[in-house]
Amino acid sequence: MSEAADLIAAAQALDTAGFMPSKSGNISLRTPRGFLITPSGLPYAQATADDLVELAADGTTLTGHRRPSSEWRLHADLYAARPDAQAIIHTHSPHATALSCARRPIPALHYMIAFAGGDDIRCSAYATFGTPELASEAVAALEGRRACLLANHGVVALGATLAGAETLAREVENLARQYLLLLAAGLSPVLLDGAEMEAVAAQFRGYGRPV
Repeated sequence: MSEAADLIAAAQALDTAGFMPSKSGNISLRTPRGFLITPSGLPYAQATADDLVELAADGTTLTGHRRPSSEWRLHADLYAARPDAQAIIHTHSPHATALSCARRPIPALHYMIAFAGGDDIRCSAYATFGTPELASEAVAALEGRRACLLANHGVVALGATLAGAETLAREVENLARQYLLLLAAGLSPVLLDGAEMEAVAAQFRGYGRPV
């Protein structure tokens, strides 16, 4: 399967899982000339590889007949800031988005938090969707991290591969759901301390995570 077909398959899988309601969210892959991104306004169930748009770093359309996602600048600025990112997934998955609407980060309630690159999953400051300000806030929230929440908006996950970014986006949603279940039950999670989170990160490095 080609990279373009893989990108469409990932978008459709996340859409089916409820991570991209009402044509929300977007996915991209770095290319030698810039990046390939999902189009604007097209239901993922109807999308094909031919609907993808390749953009240069400045947003100039290189190939494609559709308008790129309105969040193209978010992807462009993240690729510029993060040479380790080869794929970016932005979702509106329900539990993580609910936490983002409370502007609440996900603390170290479970060792899998380390999968996102640190001892918490931060929530960015708020900025209007599709703006340079949103891209800037995401870059800041992702410093030293591979995933973050976007305030009142959703989730961004970075990966060295498309599969890695998708796995991380799904894990952020899983962790958000666990956190909300604890809060709904009136329970306070016992958080893992910095030393334990560093031990977990070392374990991940030994096992070949993250991807």
